[in-house]
Amino acid sequence: MRIRVCIARLAVSVVAAAILLLAAGRSSVVNAQQTPASVDVKIDNFSFGPAAITVAVGTTVTWTNRDDIPHTVVSDDKVFKSKVLDTDEKFSYTFAKPGTYPYFCSVHPKMTGRVIVQ
Repeated sequence: MRIRVCIARLAVSVVAAAILLLAAGRSSVVNAQQTPASVDVKIDNFSFGPAAITVAVGTTVTWTNRDDIPHTVVSDDKVFKSKVLDTDEKFSYTFAKPGTYPYFCSVHPKMTGRVIVQ
């Protein structure tokens, strides 16, 4: 009789532990999916830094002008285009499709960068 009680208690403990592990795993997956990725690009000294980045689909890239003169962020194919950014102003774009997105500053066209979305 004692063995049966011990086995029953052990079975209940195992089931309870399994339920807790499953619940913890689900909340981690949900949290990971709900937290969008983001990447920062600094505009400074007439350059984008880093000049080339590789990100996942759904990532938001934020460009911040740290220079003391205005700049823009414009994709070659006009998929995204910022207003003129003064010092410390930001522009963000979320990449929804894979591809390569070259961009430049329309005020200073020799300033170029590239976002690769996988």
